[in-house]
Amino acid sequence: MAREREVMEVDVLFVGAGPASLSGALHLTNLIRQHNQQIDSGQLQGKKLADLTIAVIEKGKQIGGHSCSGAVLDPRALQELIPDFLERNPPLEAPVHKDELYFLTEKSKYKFPVLPPSLNNHGNYIISLARFTRWLAAQLNEEEAMIIPEYGGYELLYEEDRVVGVRTSDKGVDKDGQPKANYEPGADIRARVTILGEGVRGGLTKQLVRKFNLDRGRNPQAYEAGVKEIWRVPAGRTRPGLVVDTMGWPLKNSDFGGAFVYHMADNLIDVGFVVSLDSPDPALDPHLFLQRFKTHPLMREMLAGGELVEYGAKALPAGGYYAVPLLVADGALIIGDAGGLLNMMRLKGIHLAMKSGMLAAETAFSGLLKDDFSRKTLSQYHALLEESWVEKEMYGARNFHQSFHHGFMFGLVRSGMQMFLGGRDVQDHLTAKEDHLYMQRWDEFYGQSGKPAEFQFDGVLTFDKLSDVYKSGTIHEENQPSHLVIADYDVCNNRCTVEYRNPCEKFCPASVYEIEIDEDTGKRKLKLNPSNCVHCKTCDIRDPYGIITWVTPEGGGGPNWTVC
Repeated sequence: MAREREVMEVDVLFVGAGPASLSGALHLTNLIRQHNQQIDSGQLQGKKLADLTIAVIEKGKQIGGHSCSGAVLDPRALQELIPDFLERNPPLEAPVHKDELYFLTEKSKYKFPVLPPSLNNHGNYIISLARFTRWLAAQLNEEEAMIIPEYGGYELLYEEDRVVGVRTSDKGVDKDGQPKANYEPGADIRARVTILGEGVRGGLTKQLVRKFNLDRGRNPQAYEAGVKEIWRVPAGRTRPGLVVDTMGWPLKNSDFGGAFVYHMADNLIDVGFVVSLDSPDPALDPHLFLQRFKTHPLMREMLAGGELVEYGAKALPAGGYYAVPLLVADGALIIGDAGGLLNMMRLKGIHLAMKSGMLAAETAFSGLLKDDFSRKTLSQYHALLEESWVEKEMYGARNFHQSFHHGFMFGLVRSGMQMFLGGRDVQDHLTAKEDHLYMQRWDEFYGQSGKPAEFQFDGVLTFDKLSDVYKSGTIHEENQPSHLVIADYDVCNNRCTVEYRNPCEKFCPASVYEIEIDEDTGKRKLKLNPSNCVHCKTCDIRDPYGIITWVTPEGGGGPNWTVC
């Protein structure tokens, strides 16, 4: 028997409980409280904003469970949001006390004598984003706002061309799309304004951008994939507050990226690798880069005798200023990583996400006062962004990522020039293609008989993907429709096998994609393991044919990060 879909009415809905949404919801509750206090005291004339419902929904099982980043936090937005944040015991691992930058060869390291200004982290903090997100949620829990985990936004609700809320994903549906005994249809959460802070390559954001052509005239968004491990090492090995960045090995000149090593508290070391997804290499494997990086003498010594604690992976929006779409539609705003607000020159976006959430809150507050959430009114958000330090920072790095399209060494020179010219290049707006269009066919890149070198995981310092996924806490209900939707399996099994040798097996950091030999035909065929998925979105970005779509799975599934 069909069950009636629950309908929930709220005033302001934030989608995704990351730093952008939580900061926005907290700032909005503060603005409303201050407004009402001024009216009560006679300092302000007007109407009180009473009986309002502000809600934040999150697809993860717990708040912070889907939050993964490097991370080094620029506290600028946090200081504005919570001026006394240090008195509230935030989970800051350590203030950065030293930065080091190395160029690596396979066996050696060369320390840069001068640090680029963009990599100077003086005044910043090393954090665990999962812990920091939970702390932000705790600050919001003290206000009159709802935070609802295990509610993943599946599709936007419209009335004509106006966003009026979100439908969450169904629960209790089997692999064939049939309701099980515990079937529960997703809820319709109707809102006067919906603010999308669902992170990188968000499904609802993709729907909104596509429907209203919000990216018209902009560069397509570019992405990088980051994989990381948290290690606990013997006491006395760490130097909390040390930030180490590397470039060079194990990357080829055709690739752009590098490693980071952050020394945390409690004998923890955060080691990660970031690589651009516009690489021409069809065998690009971000997870393998991290494993190879750990075999460098620099890392062997650092991690010796240590224990792997946690594994995570996430895509990053890297396209910069010219890839940010319009962030406004009737009834909706886009914030944080969902809108591409990340400074890849600094490899930082948390502070930009938080500030964008706060500016969206100010825009929503104006809409509440006017009872108007039209595109015209919400366009104030763009004006606020342009007047803020977000605009200045994004514009200063506007051509950074695109400067590496002709190789790493050439890009290094160009990006250095941009630092001195305020982001300007030979052309002030470097264009780009979608990431997957840069991938070369296997024979073109490797030649007829060429192939990448084999790598053996030792299970002590280096780990295969399944071992790492186990350390991510990832769990999905097995009997549910795949949230990785492939438009045409024939392309995967036949054309892609010949042209690219199924790069999904390599670029996925969680072994979701597996090529098997069909026992009946002897042909290769693609097998999906969606229960392994850590929600990084790499497949949605890098598939060379653009036929993989990541959709929101049943709420509560996915990774469960605690210290990432």
